[in-house]
Amino acid sequence: MAEKVWHKFYPAGVPRNIDYQKVTISEALTRSAQKYPNRPALEYMGKRISYKELDGMVNQCARALTDMGVKKGDNVAVCLPNIPQVVIADLAIFRIGAVIAQNNPLYTERELEYQLNDSGSKVIITMSLLVPRMQGLMKKTKIKKIIACHIHSYLPFPKKQLFPYVKKAMHRAIEETDSLKVFSNLIKKYSSAPVKDESKWDNLATIIYTGGTTGVSKGVMLSHKNLSSNVQQIQTWFPDLTFGTDSMVATYPLFHSAGNIISCFIIWMGWEQILIPRPEPKGIIEILKRTKPHWLPGVPTIFVGLLNDPDFRKMDLTFIKGFFSAAAPLAPETLRDLKDLTGATMSEIYGMTEVSPAATMTPSSGTIKAGTVGIPIADTDVKVMDPETGKKELGPGETGEIIIKGPQLMMGYYNKPKETKEAVKDGWFFTGDLGFFDKDGYLSIVDRKKDMVIAGGYNIYPVEIDNLLYEHPKILEACCAGVPDKYRGETIKAFIVAKPGETLTADEVVAYCKKNLAAYKVPKAVEFMDELPKSVVGKVLRRKLRDMEMERAKKAAK
Repeated sequence: MAEKVWHKFYPAGVPRNIDYQKVTISEALTRSAQKYPNRPALEYMGKRISYKELDGMVNQCARALTDMGVKKGDNVAVCLPNIPQVVIADLAIFRIGAVIAQNNPLYTERELEYQLNDSGSKVIITMSLLVPRMQGLMKKTKIKKIIACHIHSYLPFPKKQLFPYVKKAMHRAIEETDSLKVFSNLIKKYSSAPVKDESKWDNLATIIYTGGTTGVSKGVMLSHKNLSSNVQQIQTWFPDLTFGTDSMVATYPLFHSAGNIISCFIIWMGWEQILIPRPEPKGIIEILKRTKPHWLPGVPTIFVGLLNDPDFRKMDLTFIKGFFSAAAPLAPETLRDLKDLTGATMSEIYGMTEVSPAATMTPSSGTIKAGTVGIPIADTDVKVMDPETGKKELGPGETGEIIIKGPQLMMGYYNKPKETKEAVKDGWFFTGDLGFFDKDGYLSIVDRKKDMVIAGGYNIYPVEIDNLLYEHPKILEACCAGVPDKYRGETIKAFIVAKPGETLTADEVVAYCKKNLAAYKVPKAVEFMDELPKSVVGKVLRRKLRDMEMERAKKAAK
């Protein structure tokens, strides 16, 4: 890659280009098992599974899937939260050369029907609680066999003690048939001896469905090369990291691109992955107390929730080496509070499923600029293009659409050549995100292209107002969205959750904004809510609020 302005801000020891090891994540597991056989690979509510044990379980599961008729290149649906079985199953699917079709277990039957038909999966690995739903879907999809996972199978204590950890036991008694097997019963019938690893560098590894801002979800096709390259890009970004030493909490679900790459990274490094089925602040605090992990990833709402919990603020958190945040921009106040409380540095990551997902990161040392998502990582090129035509590259300080190129760029959208062609042009992925570079090549995210509000001819980026509201001492969560307005076309409405015990009025919110924003950016309406709609990883869903307002407007017009 040609010299870029941001290269001079690379941390010492970080290369601009990487000589990639052509090692897949399945092969990396075998390597870690050989180097660190007795080191914990997984921790689940007090139960530890070593790398040697995990590698053996993956071999057992690989044999079981092969006996069930799964062949190289077949898609296997996985619909699980963060429990040991999801790690075992994902790696086993990799190992036999099949493809993981990831599904969100919180999805409705309609959403799952679409994704299962799209992937054409014949086997699904899911929760015992979801078996009746999957049996109903067998009539509407190609699913022929179900492998059911009990949440308590790998617990070190009786299942009746599970309730403090999850709201629902997520368990259902299973009577096994030819088409329905229990995961733990199934794999123990097979040998844990090594099997031939069929994961190939250039082959499709996984299909991860994006939630999408509109319309049906799209299956992002990521190859073994995509995943391994992105893991190695992240590894080289932190030259001081050591293999076989640290632990990290799996706060993102593994069916999400962030959770997927974190799991792959941990396996590559020979670290310990601490699984938590429900990533909520109280549960994370218990994990922190019990395991004292070195690294804590999360979305902004997780960190906001932790900072607003007195138990978190009272803890000695010196064991934390650092934080990672992705999926949404962090408010400056949140960054300040975490740094003041723990002394640990926050690494912000920008990217998306289509780039495996990391494209830019906060430098691990050297110059860190608040309000940015850092600079492009090794072998990654990023440009800001004019949002109207997408053909003119913009200069520092000019806001436009962010486009990305690199070895982590997806193979395309599954079964969607038209959408792939629209999104990827001449090897560049057009993200739909708006942002700008500063003179040093640090990237700031302004908003989603589709979230920009045009009010009375002015362009307004709701995330700017969100960040301001998060700095208000009485506000816990905030999200602004464009809503219909007869005079301005659109206007800004603020949706707010007040901190526990605090009272706040709409007039106070508007007055606060008037002091800190241009008049045209000030919200014209404020609504207080008990909670904001969020995705499964905790990202606030602006479009849900916008859709809610559009529905209200339609009803009012009748």
